[in-house]
Amino acid sequence: MISSMTGFATRRGQAVGHLWTWEIRSVNGKGLDLRLRVPDWIEGLEPALRAELGRAIQRGSVSLSLKVAAEGGAEGLRVNVSTLQAVLRGMAEVEAAARGTGVALAPATAADVLGLRGVLEQGAGQEDTAPLRAALLEDLPDLLTSFAAMRRSEGEALERLIRAQLDRIEALTADAATEAEARRATASVTLRENLARLLGASDGLDETRVAQELAMLAVKQDVTEEIDRLRAHVSAARALLDDRAPVGRRLDFLVQEFMREANTLCSKAQSMALTRLGLDLKTVIDQMREQIQNVE
Repeated sequence: MISSMTGFATRRGQAVGHLWTWEIRSVNGKGLDLRLRVPDWIEGLEPALRAELGRAIQRGSVSLSLKVAAEGGAEGLRVNVSTLQAVLRGMAEVEAAARGTGVALAPATAADVLGLRGVLEQGAGQEDTAPLRAALLEDLPDLLTSFAAMRRSEGEALERLIRAQLDRIEALTADAATEAEARRATASVTLRENLARLLGASDGLDETRVAQELAMLAVKQDVTEEIDRLRAHVSAARALLDDRAPVGRRLDFLVQEFMREANTLCSKAQSMALTRLGLDLKTVIDQMREQIQNVE
């Protein structure tokens, strides 16, 4: 069963005099990209969260936010002095640069400054944040369970689409094999007719050499290997879909091989029917590639 890289989950909790709200969401990505917005006054929380997320999630661009408030509302609010000083220095630099270019800026109010992220913190008055950190880490697995369940649900829908596309590729490959076999019979007749025409129209041609050249041309137009590899790729893709481990990277590589064979089939086609089947294959493979890019 595959999982999607797209997912979302939220959870609320309460312990050790605090209330909190988790929110986690993810979209597709080439690797694992973690973006956390968590209270920095809870010592050791962010690295612990990163470690847990890294064990639970293999791929995706993942955003986790956590809001923590002391029970009773505004109790425990304080100004982060270092952040405030950094903000004020930045504001001074911006104002100086604006004056230098003749631009007038509207004055900022205290409410504007306090509204900036990190200036006003809640709960930071608690000296020992270890109990709160422990409570949050204990609550995290339930959030990740809900998150994984949604990604699996999305993955089930992806798997159905991909399996249907594999069935379509298999059917088109079978049609291409039938068309190639029919073309082989007519190609043999055509080559013999061309050989006879060349020999009849020209003096001094080496009959053996001409026959060899025509035979090499026939070999170059043969698509048996491409059809065999397409069939093998279909079997390999189905086996990957049955794998319980994350297979998104391997499927992404495999779909490139699918497209390579379809391109070669088109270049060797030499018939409208086979060209049309090759183009249909490329269309389905490209659609499948779009789905596979969301697989973890």
